[in-house]
Amino acid sequence: MEIQPETKKLLEQLQKKYDAIDQDLDTHLEGLLYGEPMTYWDYIQTDALLNLQVQRTTLPDEMVFIMYHQINELLFKMILWEIQQVSHHDNLKVKFFSERLLRISRYFDMLTSSFEIMTEGMEVEQYLKFRNTLAPASGFQSAQYRKIEFSSTDLINLIDPRFRETIDRETPYEHALEHLYWQAAGKDYKTGKKSYLLSAFEEKYKNEFIAFTKEYNTINLYAKFKGLPEEVQQDPELRKAMRHYDRTVNIKWVMAHYNTAKKYLNHGNEPEEATGGSDWAKYMLPKYQRRIFFPDVWTKEELANWGKDV
Repeated sequence: MEIQPETKKLLEQLQKKYDAIDQDLDTHLEGLLYGEPMTYWDYIQTDALLNLQVQRTTLPDEMVFIMYHQINELLFKMILWEIQQVSHHDNLKVKFFSERLLRISRYFDMLTSSFEIMTEGMEVEQYLKFRNTLAPASGFQSAQYRKIEFSSTDLINLIDPRFRETIDRETPYEHALEHLYWQAAGKDYKTGKKSYLLSAFEEKYKNEFIAFTKEYNTINLYAKFKGLPEEVQQDPELRKAMRHYDRTVNIKWVMAHYNTAKKYLNHGNEPEEATGGSDWAKYMLPKYQRRIFFPDVWTKEELANWGKDV
C-alpha cells in the first residue's frame, strides 16, 4: 500500500518527536495496535466524578449543597490554570493578558449567577438541619480560592485594612499571613485566640500558602500589569478587563455569596453563626474588607466608595 504524503509527513514528525526523547518510534506505533479506543466516559472520568458526592444526612437538599460546592472548586481550578499561564508568561502581550482576564471573569460571572442554585434551590428548613453535620467545616476553608487571591494581587492588598500601615514587602510572609483580611473570620484580635476553623485550615495549608505567596510575589496578575510599559498599562481593553475581573470577584461574586448566607443564616430575629463560627457579615461585605486586586485601574472616588453601591 502506498503511503500518502500526509501520512509520511506525520511519520517524519513523530520520528523527530521520539528521537528527541531517545524513544523508538516503532515501539510506540506498535502500542497503538493494542490500545483501547478513547471514550467520553474514560476521558472525562465520569464514573469517578459522579462518585464523589457523599451525603452525611438523609436530607435531599444536602446533595444540592455538596454538588454546588464541588462545581465551585472545579471552576476555581480553571481560574488558577488561566492565572498560571499569565503569571509564568515570559513575553506577555496585552492581547493575551486581556483575553485571559476575560476568561477568568467569565468563570466568576458563572459563579455569581449560579448562586441562585443556593438561594432558590434549597429549603431553609433542610439546610438548617443538615448544616449542623458540617460543623466546624466552612467554605472559608477553600484553599483554591485563597490561592486565586494570592496570585491575583500583591499581598498587601489582602491584608486587613486595620494593619496595612504596619506591613510592607520586608515583612516576613508568616507575619503577613497572620494579618490577612480573612483571619477576621476566625480570630479574636483582642486575645489572639484562633477558632478551630482557622487553626485546622492553617495546620493543613499554611506552609503551602507561604510557598505559594513567595512564588507569586513578583508574578501575580497585578505585578505583571505593573511590569508592563506605561503606554501598555493605559490600553483601554486591558484596563476594562482588569476592572471587570476586580469588580466581579471582589464585589459581585462576594455579594451573591453574602445574600445567600443572609437568606439562610439571618432568617430570624438573631443571625445564625456560619458553620465555622465566623462573623460572616463583616467578613464578607466589600465595604468593610475592601478587597481590591488592582488599585491602579480605579479612580480615587471609586476606591473611596468601594462596595458601597450594593
